[in-house]
Order: sequence, then structure tokens, then C-alpha cells
Amino acid sequence: MGKHSTHLVWDWNGTLLDDIGAVISATNAAFAEIGLELITLERYRELYCIPIPRFYERLMGRLPTEAEWAVMDEAFHRHYTEHRIGCGLTDGVEDLLREWQRAGRSQSLLSMYGHEQLVPVVRGYGIESHFIRVDGRTGPSGGTKALHMERHLKALDGAAVPGRTVVIGDAVDDALAAAHVGARAVLYTGGSHSRASLESVGVPVVDTLAEAVEEALRLAA
Repeated sequence: MGKHSTHLVWDWNGTLLDDIGAVISATNAAFAEIGLELITLERYRELYCIPIPRFYERLMGRLPTEAEWAVMDEAFHRHYTEHRIGCGLTDGVEDLLREWQRAGRSQSLLSMYGHEQLVPVVRGYGIESHFIRVDGRTGPSGGTKALHMERHLKALDGAAVPGRTVVIGDAVDDALAAAHVGARAVLYTGGSHSRASLESVGVPVVDTLAEAVEEALRLAA
């Protein structure tokens, strides 16, 4: 299945999972622990970038020290875990995943959320069976997605051809990771970035995941 048709690599946070509210709450809770000013959703989307320490540099005017980064990273993930419980899937996700699978096409999930945390969370939302592979980040947090994308496609063992693969995500880093492996990308405005930030990388930018799937089919035709 999927060897000669478009393969989708879905992002999780801010794409399939509508968790931007939890991210902002966790970010502000982490900021409060070290005395940083709280941030609005609009400013978060304006400044957000990967790797995450660069995002903090934009906020602080300097890169955080290793000690500061360790405190902020631990605090963010601790508070995010608490806030994520109330998050649902983005509107229409179940239908989109089901229809893609029924059409005989393949799809997988790659996230920078830690692998050990990601797998049971995805399973808990009842959508794991739609993916031929689910991979989260291994190793320390704070990096970029490119090498993870490379490993992800290799692990698919021929089920996805880069030229017929489209990454759907909410971050500039998703487009950069796609380009790293020779895939295409479509970026969704419901997550971490402003539209202007997403448009800066020159890939299609959409406001719904249904539009993202339509664009993916067009790109890989």
C-alpha cells in the first residue's frame, strides 16, 4: 500500500493535535518560574522558531545558559503534560485520516514530542491504526526535525518515496525537514507560527487540514 501514491508525513503538536493553547499555558508557566514576562499567542507565533533556544534568545535578548535552558525545558514539559489532557484533535482529523487510508494511500506520523510519551498519547486518541509508522523524538529536546525525518523515511523501508511524500505541519522546521529529504511540504496556520512566518519558506500555506490534504495531492501528482 502506498508505494506508488502520495505518502503523507503528519506532524503532531499544533497539526493533528489542537494543543496551541496548552503550549502557550505551559510556556508562560515555565517563564514564570524564571521571572520572564508572559507571552501572548500572537507574540508567540511572531517569534517562534526552532531550535527552541533560538526562540528563547528572541525573547530574552540572549541565548539562555545551559542551566537556564535545563530549567525552562523541564518546566515547559512538566506544565505541558498537565495542560495537554484537555486538548482535542484538530477539527476533521479523524475523517481525513480515515479517508486517506481508505483510498489505499499511506501515511505516517513524525513528531518532536518525545517518542515514549507520543506513542501512548496517539493511541489514546484512537487514531494510531491509520499510520504505518509513528515516531517521536529520540535524544534531547530543543533540536531540529531534519535528521529525525531522514531516519523516519528510512524506517518506512520503501513505503514512501521522497518525491511522492508530503509533510504536513505547522512549523517552518517541518518544511526544512521535508526539503532535507527531498519531500514536499504544506504548512498549516493553526499551530505555532504566524502566516507571515510560514509563507517565508515558499511552500503552500493553508488554514485547514482539509486544504492541506488537497494541496498534498496536487504537489505529489
